[in-house]
Amino acid sequence: MKLPDGPKASPRSLSRQFKTDPLGFMDAMSDRYGDIFTIMAGSTPLVIVSNPRGIKQIFTSAKEITASGKLNQGSAPLVGNNGLLMLDGLRHKHRRQLLMPPLHGTRVQAYGQRICQVAEKIMNDLAIAKSFYAYPTVQKITLEVILQALFGLHSGERYEQFRRLLSNLLSFARSPWLGLSLSYPFLRQDLGSLSPWGYWQNLQRQFDKLLYTEIEERRAQADPDRTDVLSELVFAHDETGQPMSNEDVRDLFPSLLLGGQDASATAITWLLYWIHRLRDVRERLLEELDTLGESPDPMRIVALPYLSAVCNEALRIYPTQVVTFPRLVESPIEVMGYELSPGTVVRGSIYLTHQREDLYPQPKEFKPERFLERQYSPYEFLPFGGGARRCPGEVLALFEMKLVLATILSRYQLALFDEKRVEKPKARGVNYPPASGLKMVLLGQLPRQGRSQQLITSST
Repeated sequence: MKLPDGPKASPRSLSRQFKTDPLGFMDAMSDRYGDIFTIMAGSTPLVIVSNPRGIKQIFTSAKEITASGKLNQGSAPLVGNNGLLMLDGLRHKHRRQLLMPPLHGTRVQAYGQRICQVAEKIMNDLAIAKSFYAYPTVQKITLEVILQALFGLHSGERYEQFRRLLSNLLSFARSPWLGLSLSYPFLRQDLGSLSPWGYWQNLQRQFDKLLYTEIEERRAQADPDRTDVLSELVFAHDETGQPMSNEDVRDLFPSLLLGGQDASATAITWLLYWIHRLRDVRERLLEELDTLGESPDPMRIVALPYLSAVCNEALRIYPTQVVTFPRLVESPIEVMGYELSPGTVVRGSIYLTHQREDLYPQPKEFKPERFLERQYSPYEFLPFGGGARRCPGEVLALFEMKLVLATILSRYQLALFDEKRVEKPKARGVNYPPASGLKMVLLGQLPRQGRSQQLITSST
């Protein structure tokens, strides 16, 4: 076996470096070793690839390299034993297909007006001329969106119960205390709700009780007009033709919840940062939005080319996923001139691929026009991963990003609290929002006409 070169430091030292500054660590590895390198995880070689040719091979060599769920067993306490991350083969394919209809096409389009309304409701709660932190504010928006899309809830007692519980559950899911428990199994002791693992277990039990009650009620009172994910799953059948159990339905939600709130909120927060830092980008985007007139249809908003380019550039420069789903070499294969033996783990580096000078000149610069000038392959631009493990919520995430951003820009005048501050990403769970949470100021609300002219005039 001929492995790519890589650092010789101990796995513990490398792990500490990665946890301290993940993106800086990846940049340093790329600068020293190029677009393919090896990190030893104990006795297991982990090969990181950022060359599109190598990433294509990883995604398409399904017989030699498998997207094995067993590589994610350590995350089972977080995402469930039967979640998509854990499943392989027919079970994974079938259950992924169950999620596609409510997260794509006309189902997603039906959420359009609701997404805009939620964004306005949350923003209207902010005080004019007062500062606020964008990241937790946007998290409130994305939480309400997923309550609608995943559970079909937007008001009432059950909605309030889910909203409060999920807010606590998702917040603790990205805490360092839970991260330690997931990394070190001996810490998983339920010593009551005052202990980290006991608190997490208590939240899980509350979620299960609330969700199972909702499942039973929907099975007893079928409503064919509901379009949310839960309503789709409660009457679904598994890959053997049997009705899905409550536990099977439940385990499909944690990864959707985490991605639906944190990943989307991270991307939208970075959008707010770049747009309010770069005046030319903001002006061009506002001018494009104004071409739609008053109260435009959400589908016309999401079709705007420059808005799409701006969203893509935010996902490029700081993707919500740094690396792809891990894959396992099952039989010998050559990747980019290196011979990989069975047992080797391979991952594509989304972050490093998006930082390649040959694909994205001046990669550290925010330049949306690059997406208007060139069409990138799915191995060059892959913010949602790729292959069989591509994020199933991709369409909804992009739809939400565009509508939330358009609503905020069209209805509110914001400014960065400190225009000289250069925001850096900081790991929170598996996402990398601005380290400060992005402090901003709400200067005022805008009328629905003449939006871009007023903003441009007031910023001179």
